[in-house]
This record gives sequence, C-alpha cells and structure tokens, in this order.
Amino acid sequence: MTAATTAPKTTSERFLHALAFEVLAIAICAPLGALLIDRPVVDMGLLTLAISLIAMGWNMVFNILFDRAERAWHFRRNFGARVAHAGLFELGLVLLTVPLIAWWLDMGLWQALLLDLGLVLFFVPYTMAFNWVYDWLRPRFLQLRA
Repeated sequence: MTAATTAPKTTSERFLHALAFEVLAIAICAPLGALLIDRPVVDMGLLTLAISLIAMGWNMVFNILFDRAERAWHFRRNFGARVAHAGLFELGLVLLTVPLIAWWLDMGLWQALLLDLGLVLFFVPYTMAFNWVYDWLRPRFLQLRA
C-alpha cells in the first residue's frame, strides 16, 4: 500500500462519509418503509430524514458523553465496553425516535417501537456493508487522486 491509500481521514472526508451513509440509507429506507407499511414515499422520506438527523446529532452527543465517562471512570474500550457503547447508543436513539415515529405515522408507541426495532435490524448489516465497501473503495479512489 502506498501512503495515499493509508492517508488519515480528514474532517471533510468524515463528513462526506457520514453524508453518503445517510443519503443511501434514506434512499433505501424511504421506499422500503413506504412499501412495508403502506404509506406515501414522501412521508417515509421525511420521517427517515428526520431520524437520520436525530441519529447524527445523538451520535455526536453520545460519543462526547461516552468519552467523558471513559476518562472519568478509567475503563478500557474492550469488547464489553464496545457492546455497552453500541447498546446504550441504540437505546438512546430508540428513546428519541419512537415518539417521533408514533406521532408522524399516527400510530401507537408499541407499533412505533416495533417499526424502530426493524430499522435497528436493518442498520446493523447496512452499516457493516456500507463501511466494508467504503473501506474497499477508499484506497482505489486515493490512488486515482495521487
């Protein structure tokens, strides 16, 4: 590997990575959600956009809080800490988004929770696949630019 393929990620690249992740997720989730629960694609598109913005904001806040907890409590980011990190992040996101989903789609909290859990189940493999493809494409793109 050349220096170009192992170059550190810039703030701009991290922003574009997050933007591409969210735009593709919305492009998949809006029509799929509309089809699954028989709602207009525009409604689902706006809802998935709102959830995406909440997720990005929560990600920033949660990671700042987690970093502070790590410093204060002096724990290592071992497997258990990473499981706790992922679980607490998802729990917080569910608590933030279930009321929005229930209100937006005019459904009960239980139905909204089930829908949100379906989103969580979608995002686990989606995140893995997206980042795998991104990590595969990145060095090729950097080599072309070099």
